[in-house]
This record gives sequence, structure tokens and C-alpha cells, in this order.
Amino acid sequence: MTASSTITRKAAAAKPDSVVTPERYAQGLDSFSAWLGAIEQNKDTFQRHYDEWQPESSDVDAIKGYVQSNGVKALVLGEDWCPDVWRGLPVMAKLGELTGMEVKFFLRDQNKDIMAEFLKEGEFESIPTVVLYDGDHNYLGHWIERSDRANSEMPALREIMAGKERDTPEYEEARKQYQAKTWDFAEGWRDSQVSELRALLNEALG
Repeated sequence: MTASSTITRKAAAAKPDSVVTPERYAQGLDSFSAWLGAIEQNKDTFQRHYDEWQPESSDVDAIKGYVQSNGVKALVLGEDWCPDVWRGLPVMAKLGELTGMEVKFFLRDQNKDIMAEFLKEGEFESIPTVVLYDGDHNYLGHWIERSDRANSEMPALREIMAGKERDTPEYEEARKQYQAKTWDFAEGWRDSQVSELRALLNEALG
């Protein structure tokens, strides 16, 4: 797989100055149900993404192998208002359940010091952010926001809304089309997220 703009691969065996110590990591929400209990909005959308997604068995098996051999675990930063989080966080929840990977979920706005370590392009607080560690809490790499496939297909979605004035019938109709098309794309975007995470682990540990 070619290098992705959405992932940062292992630069060193560890991040000794990271605020994400093992103790801090342990403070995260430890299940999808705990995440749903901590957020205030869009619970049904999170649940739909979780329920509808069925990952490729080859990806599950490959990642499960790294969990078993290297103790791979993940930290996920998100917020309940973000469409990319609605889709990407349930992927991590289900992936953790299917592979035995420990996954901890953190609300970004309550953990800005963690977010500051993983800014997109060193500037943007993009979410979801998925940070991968091995069983000794060595940093392996991180993945940001959405897959390259999703980024390449986003312009077609944005075109639906282009030129539509808010609070008009045309805007509302375009918004419905946009939302429906987003669900059409969702399966491929979820799958490509896992493919990129698998590639990151292959490079860090393979």
C-alpha cells in the first residue's frame, strides 16, 4: 500500500515525553457502550454504523495476529458531533471486540493535551484520531480523520451542497441527498480505514 496522508507511522520505539502514560491510557472509556453513555447526541447514528459494518475476515485475522503477538492496543479521540467520528469510532469498537484488542475512548475536548500530540499536519485537531501502541505501551503510529479513499470521494459529496443557500427548500433537499449518499459510501470508507490501520501495523511490526 502506498504512503497515506491519513496515517503517521512509527518514528521511534516509544514517546517518552508523551502525556499518554499507561496510567492515563487506563482512564479512557473501555467499551462502545461506555462511549454511548458518555455522549449527548447522535447515539442512534453511532449505533447504526456499528450495527451495519461487517469487516473483512482477512483484516480481522491479520490484526488479531498482531494483538496476540505484540499486545497491540488503541486509543481513540472523538466527539459526538463529528460525522467522521460517527463512522470511524464504531469501527474501532467492533474491531476491538473481534480481535481482542484493548481500545480506550477519550473525548477530545476534555483531553486537549492528548490531542496536541497528534495534530493533523501539526495544526488541526482532526478526529477521530486512532493511536496504536504495543503491549509495552510503545507508540506504533496513528491514523487521522478518514481514509485516503474517503478523502478522494468527498468532493462528489461536497458538490451536492455547492451553491445551495441555507434555510431554503433547495438546501434541505440537497442535504437529504448528501446524507443518503454518505451512507452509500460508508461501507467502503469503514473498510478502507481498517486496511490503512492494518498497513500501519504491517510496517511497524511486520
